[in-house]
Amino acid sequence: MDIVVCIKRVPDVAEADVEIERSGLRIDDSDLSWGMNEWDTFAVEEALRLEAEHGGTVTALTVGGEDDEEVLRRALAMGADTAIRLADDAFEGSDPLAVATVLAAAIRKRPYDLVLTGAVSGDTGSAQLGGMLAALLGAGQVALATRTAFANGKLEVQHEVEGGLERVVELDLPAVVTVQTGINEPRYVSIRGIRKVASVEIPVEGAGDLGLDVAAVGAAGAREALSELFLPPTGEGAEILEGGPDEVAEKLVERLRERGGI
Repeated sequence: MDIVVCIKRVPDVAEADVEIERSGLRIDDSDLSWGMNEWDTFAVEEALRLEAEHGGTVTALTVGGEDDEEVLRRALAMGADTAIRLADDAFEGSDPLAVATVLAAAIRKRPYDLVLTGAVSGDTGSAQLGGMLAALLGAGQVALATRTAFANGKLEVQHEVEGGLERVVELDLPAVVTVQTGINEPRYVSIRGIRKVASVEIPVEGAGDLGLDVAAVGAAGAREALSELFLPPTGEGAEILEGGPDEVAEKLVERLRERGGI
């Protein structure tokens, strides 16, 4: 089974004081730490688990600059067989569809049975890539997978649906699956493992290598544009209601009535 995993390097903003650049179009990431998107670590682990059970190869792909090789090397240290960086000046300004177009072109160049991605990215949170990739590749797709198993030439996927429920579906291969956190436990990557792959040369493929029309990617091929980025306005502060459960409930109802909430 040949598996391609699409991964991304994202900033850690969980406990950071986020500021917007003067342009109003991006956050100031100069003081932020970066790493592999959390959901993508589960996707890499799931690919490695399936490879261990059924053989094959695992290839990690990312779209980005030299700094983004960090996540590719982490995937290699986890056990991926190959890593490829997709980079070109023409890719600058890509929206999710343009990024999916780049990745799909790279995937088509090599044999693949399954494409795995994280269900969402920790920076933009758009959760669009998996569906777009499946459409561009003409493959079946399942989102928010919580378990995968391969048998009888098909992929069985358990995934989250509305209402907090889960269901199991079978997919013909090739297929695209977006992975939810908790599907597995990503393996620990040691410093020794990182050092082992530090000198590995990671090939780079650009628009020409992928046979892409530059008008279909980057800002030229984007279907959406960011007009403004801003932090939510802060209110006057929160009121902490104290007392026992019944007392707090009465106070809460009273406040809601005062403010027209009920």
